[in-house]
Amino acid sequence: MERLLQQVQIKINEKIFVKNPESSKLGKRIVEETIIMINEMGFESFTFKKLGTRIGSNESSIYRYFENKHKLLLYLTSWYWGWLEYQLVFATNSIADPSEKLRKAIEIVTRTTEEDSAFSHINEILLNKIIINEYSKSYLTKEVDDENKEGYFVIYKRLVTRIREMIQAVDAKYTYPSSLASTILEGALHQHFLKDHFTSITDCRENSDPTQYFIQLTFSSLNLKPHG
Repeated sequence: MERLLQQVQIKINEKIFVKNPESSKLGKRIVEETIIMINEMGFESFTFKKLGTRIGSNESSIYRYFENKHKLLLYLTSWYWGWLEYQLVFATNSIADPSEKLRKAIEIVTRTTEEDSAFSHINEILLNKIIINEYSKSYLTKEVDDENKEGYFVIYKRLVTRIREMIQAVDAKYTYPSSLASTILEGALHQHFLKDHFTSITDCRENSDPTQYFIQLTFSSLNLKPHG
């Protein structure tokens, strides 16, 4: 899987960026340092001016790649969902049994993130923390409907669709496959957030991923045994 991922290029909607950051060393540096800085200070405190100072470049050079920091956040979130989608596809492609395939998919999208050496300029662990803490800020905006029409969230929606189809493969008569699929993705982020900040209101504690919870939730909803 690792060798295959090293050849993968995650394609982001070209309307999100002015110039593809993957096309130059400066662009990759912008992405790399943005992840580190947003993780350090939060999205609200992050600015292109601060980023320019960090990378030793003019603020104007960053605008050659991204129109604003909202678009940069959309780029990061799109990249993350695309990266997660590739992992899901590779990990489940050879599994024939629909129940086992769904179980593996849930594991992929709910587990604690590990760094992927295939993408040296992106720290997936830090990016995952940003997704957990900041993802909702990419779509809780007045412009969300217009941005949705422009295809800014297509990768995330495609990932939901993949999980939905796996749910339907297990139980074609289940009434809420899309709702369950999106609940698994969004719920995993929320449980990881609770695990880090509000431990008293989650059963997913420090050394326990939400994976088993969502496997049990999903398989119970489908009236199947969570363990085989």
